[in-house]
Amino acid sequence: MDFVIFWKLISRLQGTMKKLTTILTILTVLLFGSVAMAETNTVSSTVTGTTTVDKTPPTASAPNVMINNQDVCTTGISAAVQTQILGIAGGTTIVDLNCERLKLSRALYGMGMKVAAVSMLCQDARVFNAMEMAGTPCPYKGKIGIEAAKAWAENPEARPDYEKWLKENELVDKEKELNDKVIKTGTGLGILGLLLFLL
Repeated sequence: MDFVIFWKLISRLQGTMKKLTTILTILTVLLFGSVAMAETNTVSSTVTGTTTVDKTPPTASAPNVMINNQDVCTTGISAAVQTQILGIAGGTTIVDLNCERLKLSRALYGMGMKVAAVSMLCQDARVFNAMEMAGTPCPYKGKIGIEAAKAWAENPEARPDYEKWLKENELVDKEKELNDKVIKTGTGLGILGLLLFLL
Protein backbone atom coordinates (compact mmCIF):
# COMPACT_ATOMS: atom_id res chain seq x y z
CA MET A 1 0.00 0.00 0.00
CA ASP A 2 2.80 2.36 0.78
CA PHE A 3 4.31 1.64 -2.55
CA VAL A 4 1.13 2.68 -4.42
CA ILE A 5 0.91 5.97 -2.50
CA PHE A 6 4.55 6.63 -3.14
CA TRP A 7 4.08 5.96 -6.83
CA LYS A 8 1.10 8.34 -7.10
CA LEU A 9 3.06 11.04 -5.34
CA ILE A 10 5.94 10.71 -7.82
CA SER A 11 3.51 10.83 -10.76
CA ARG A 12 1.98 14.06 -9.47
CA LEU A 13 5.42 15.57 -8.98
CA GLN A 14 6.36 14.71 -12.53
CA GLY A 15 3.21 16.37 -13.86
CA THR A 16 3.88 19.46 -11.75
CA MET A 17 7.48 19.60 -12.95
CA LYS A 18 6.35 19.46 -16.58
CA LYS A 19 3.90 22.29 -16.01
CA LEU A 20 6.55 24.31 -14.15
CA THR A 21 9.09 23.79 -16.92
CA THR A 22 6.56 24.89 -19.54
CA ILE A 23 5.66 28.02 -17.55
CA LEU A 24 9.35 28.95 -17.07
CA THR A 25 10.03 28.55 -20.78
CA ILE A 26 7.11 30.81 -21.71
CA LEU A 27 8.19 33.46 -19.18
CA THR A 28 11.76 33.38 -20.47
CA VAL A 29 10.61 33.88 -24.04
CA LEU A 30 8.32 36.74 -23.03
CA LEU A 31 10.85 38.53 -20.84
CA PHE A 32 13.97 38.24 -22.96
CA GLY A 33 12.59 37.96 -26.45
CA SER A 34 12.28 41.03 -28.62
CA VAL A 35 9.58 41.84 -31.03
CA ALA A 36 10.82 42.80 -34.42
CA MET A 37 8.79 45.48 -36.09
CA ALA A 38 9.66 47.46 -39.18
CA GLU A 39 10.29 51.11 -38.53
CA THR A 40 10.76 53.83 -41.11
CA ASN A 41 12.69 57.02 -40.45
CA THR A 42 12.99 59.83 -42.94
CA VAL A 43 15.80 62.37 -42.56
CA SER A 44 16.11 65.27 -44.91
CA SER A 45 18.76 67.98 -44.83
CA THR A 46 20.04 70.73 -47.05
CA VAL A 47 23.75 71.62 -47.01
CA THR A 48 25.16 74.63 -48.76
CA GLY A 49 28.77 75.80 -48.89
CA THR A 50 32.11 75.16 -50.54
CA THR A 51 34.54 72.39 -49.77
CA THR A 52 38.28 72.96 -50.22
CA VAL A 53 40.48 69.91 -50.56
CA ASP A 54 44.15 70.53 -49.72
CA LYS A 55 46.44 68.10 -51.45
CA THR A 56 49.91 68.15 -49.96
CA PRO A 57 52.83 67.38 -52.27
CA PRO A 58 54.68 64.12 -51.77
CA THR A 59 57.55 64.20 -49.31
CA ALA A 60 61.13 64.07 -50.60
CA SER A 61 62.81 61.01 -49.16
CA ALA A 62 66.57 60.94 -48.70
CA PRO A 63 68.16 58.01 -50.51
CA ASN A 64 69.80 55.23 -48.58
CA VAL A 65 73.53 55.26 -49.35
CA MET A 66 74.81 51.75 -48.73
CA ILE A 67 78.43 50.91 -47.99
CA ASN A 68 78.50 47.14 -48.22
CA ASN A 69 82.15 46.56 -47.38
CA GLN A 70 83.31 47.42 -43.86
CA ASP A 71 86.94 47.58 -44.98
CA VAL A 72 86.30 50.73 -47.03
CA CYS A 73 87.05 54.12 -45.46
CA THR A 74 83.91 55.85 -46.72
CA THR A 75 80.77 57.09 -45.01
CA GLY A 76 77.41 57.49 -46.69
CA ILE A 77 75.50 60.76 -46.25
CA SER A 78 72.07 61.64 -47.60
CA ALA A 79 69.69 64.57 -47.18
CA ALA A 80 66.33 65.76 -48.46
CA VAL A 81 64.51 69.11 -48.55
CA GLN A 82 60.81 69.49 -49.26
CA THR A 83 58.91 72.72 -49.96
CA GLN A 84 55.30 73.25 -51.00
CA ILE A 85 56.28 73.11 -54.64
CA LEU A 86 59.54 71.25 -55.02
CA GLY A 87 61.36 68.44 -53.27
CA ILE A 88 65.07 67.65 -53.65
CA ALA A 89 66.94 64.62 -52.33
CA GLY A 90 70.51 63.48 -52.76
CA GLY A 91 73.24 61.35 -51.34
CA THR A 92 76.99 60.94 -51.53
CA THR A 93 79.93 59.25 -49.88
CA ILE A 94 82.78 60.92 -48.00
CA VAL A 95 86.25 59.40 -47.97
CA ASP A 96 88.08 59.38 -44.61
CA LEU A 97 91.70 60.07 -45.57
CA ASN A 98 93.04 59.33 -42.08
CA CYS A 99 91.37 55.90 -42.14
CA GLU A 100 92.92 55.19 -45.54
CA ARG A 101 96.35 56.28 -44.26
CA LEU A 102 96.08 53.90 -41.30
CA LYS A 103 95.00 50.98 -43.50
CA LEU A 104 97.79 51.62 -46.02
CA SER A 105 100.37 51.89 -43.25
CA ARG A 106 99.12 48.65 -41.69
CA ALA A 107 99.34 46.92 -45.08
CA LEU A 108 102.91 48.18 -45.66
CA TYR A 109 103.97 47.08 -42.19
CA GLY A 110 102.40 43.66 -42.79
CA MET A 111 104.57 43.28 -45.90
CA GLY A 112 107.70 44.02 -43.87
CA MET A 113 108.16 47.58 -45.14
CA LYS A 114 108.46 49.30 -41.76
CA VAL A 115 110.10 52.54 -42.95
CA ALA A 116 107.46 52.95 -45.66
CA ALA A 117 104.72 52.34 -43.06
CA VAL A 118 106.15 55.06 -40.80
CA SER A 119 106.51 57.38 -43.80
CA MET A 120 102.84 56.86 -44.61
CA LEU A 121 101.86 57.82 -41.06
CA CYS A 122 104.24 60.82 -41.13
CA GLN A 123 102.03 62.46 -43.77
CA ASP A 124 99.81 63.45 -40.83
CA ALA A 125 101.16 66.59 -39.08
CA ARG A 126 100.30 65.19 -35.64
CA VAL A 127 102.38 62.06 -36.22
CA PHE A 128 105.18 64.15 -37.75
CA ASN A 129 105.33 66.40 -34.65
CA ALA A 130 105.14 63.42 -32.29
CA MET A 131 108.03 61.70 -34.06
CA GLU A 132 110.07 64.92 -33.98
CA MET A 133 109.38 65.43 -30.26
CA ALA A 134 110.38 61.82 -29.55
CA GLY A 135 113.77 62.38 -31.19
CA THR A 136 113.04 59.97 -34.03
CA PRO A 137 112.34 62.19 -37.05
CA CYS A 138 110.26 60.90 -39.93
CA PRO A 139 112.14 59.38 -42.87
CA TYR A 140 113.05 61.75 -45.69
CA LYS A 141 113.60 60.20 -49.14
CA GLY A 142 115.26 57.08 -47.78
CA LYS A 143 117.19 58.85 -45.03
CA ILE A 144 116.48 58.01 -41.40
CA GLY A 145 117.68 59.26 -38.04
CA ILE A 146 120.06 62.25 -37.92
CA GLU A 147 120.38 62.35 -41.72
CA ALA A 148 116.59 62.67 -42.00
CA ALA A 149 116.53 65.44 -39.38
CA LYS A 150 119.15 67.41 -41.38
CA ALA A 151 117.19 66.86 -44.60
CA TRP A 152 113.98 68.12 -42.98
CA ALA A 153 115.84 71.21 -41.67
CA GLU A 154 117.17 71.92 -45.19
CA ASN A 155 113.75 71.35 -46.85
CA PRO A 156 111.11 72.60 -44.40
CA GLU A 157 108.58 73.20 -47.20
CA ALA A 158 108.16 69.41 -47.48
CA ARG A 159 106.90 69.17 -43.88
CA PRO A 160 103.17 68.39 -43.51
CA ASP A 161 102.94 71.21 -40.91
CA TYR A 162 104.91 73.76 -42.95
CA GLU A 163 102.56 76.71 -42.35
CA LYS A 164 102.51 76.16 -38.59
CA TRP A 165 106.29 75.61 -38.55
CA LEU A 166 106.81 78.81 -40.54
CA LYS A 167 104.76 80.87 -38.07
CA GLU A 168 106.62 79.38 -35.11
CA ASN A 169 110.02 80.01 -36.73
CA GLU A 170 109.09 83.59 -37.63
CA LEU A 171 108.36 84.17 -33.95
CA VAL A 172 111.69 82.61 -33.04
CA ASP A 173 113.46 84.86 -35.57
CA LYS A 174 111.73 87.93 -34.16
CA GLU A 175 112.76 86.93 -30.64
CA LYS A 176 116.38 86.50 -31.83
CA GLU A 177 116.32 89.94 -33.47
CA LEU A 178 114.93 91.50 -30.28
CA ASN A 179 117.59 89.77 -28.16
CA ASP A 180 120.32 90.94 -30.57
CA LYS A 181 119.05 94.52 -30.27
CA VAL A 182 119.06 94.31 -26.47
CA ILE A 183 122.60 92.92 -26.49
CA LYS A 184 123.81 95.60 -28.92
CA THR A 185 122.14 98.33 -26.89
CA GLY A 186 123.57 96.98 -23.66
CA THR A 187 127.03 96.72 -25.22
CA GLY A 188 126.82 100.28 -26.58
CA LEU A 189 125.73 101.65 -23.20
CA GLY A 190 128.52 99.74 -21.49
CA ILE A 191 131.18 101.17 -23.81
CA LEU A 192 129.75 104.68 -23.40
CA GLY A 193 129.77 104.29 -19.59
CA LEU A 194 133.39 103.10 -19.71
CA LEU A 195 134.43 106.09 -21.82
CA LEU A 196 132.71 108.47 -19.44
CA PHE A 197 134.42 106.80 -16.52
CA LEU A 198 137.82 107.20 -18.13
CA LEU A 199 137.35 110.90 -18.72
